[in-house]
Amino acid sequence: MPRRLMCLTAHPDDEAGAFGAALLLAAEQGIETSVVCLTEGAAGSYRQEGQTDEELAASRREEFVDACHALAIDEARLLKYPDGQLWEQPFLSLVGVFVEGIRRFRPHVVLTFGGEGGVNLHRDHTTVSLAATAAFHWAGRSGFFAEQLETLPIWAPQKLYYAATQFLSTRDEEAQRGGTMPPVSLSLHLDDALMERKLAVFGKHTSQRGVIERVRAQFGDQMNREDYHLVATRTPVTGVEEDFWGGVVLDA
Repeated sequence: MPRRLMCLTAHPDDEAGAFGAALLLAAEQGIETSVVCLTEGAAGSYRQEGQTDEELAASRREEFVDACHALAIDEARLLKYPDGQLWEQPFLSLVGVFVEGIRRFRPHVVLTFGGEGGVNLHRDHTTVSLAATAAFHWAGRSGFFAEQLETLPIWAPQKLYYAATQFLSTRDEEAQRGGTMPPVSLSLHLDDALMERKLAVFGKHTSQRGVIERVRAQFGDQMNREDYHLVATRTPVTGVEEDFWGGVVLDA
């Protein structure tokens, strides 16, 4: 049976910028992959002059499709929650979306952001982290979102990882001073070819080129790795891991 990896994100370009190497390597290894993104990125500060939120959202939807195609994603879903306002949405609505996605795709491993909000300490990323963490633990329990069980069985993923980037890039100086980063339990080391492939996928998000240019200018010497923090696991794991699959038991 194939291994399955699911990535839960907030904005188009998160799948490439935060998780691109993991998704590229998974596709190479025959691992089935899924991405669920909650917003269309309509509030992004990088846009063409005079471009409306609706026009930006349309552009970013197309970019998301192109990036997911380049990543060979098996299942990609882009939802329409309000960009920049996830923290104001009903929490159980967000969790329910992720629970439904988990029960439908049946991942063994789930990737998402850490509670700090990722490299830019974005509150949408924090909200996704909280909702994804709850969904990870609740999708395998029949007492949560029982109405879904009319068409979907429960499913309990086996491992949850947070992205654990070891640098911060935010314009908020107060947040920068108080920002924290998760400890690293697994590092994907990107050779030059893989790093360029990851950057090429990010380049599919043409409306957001300013983001990667800013980050690459500041932290280019640290972009040859993708770090993760193991948050939950069904089978105890000790020490530093080499990949996501230690202790995972495939379904029959």
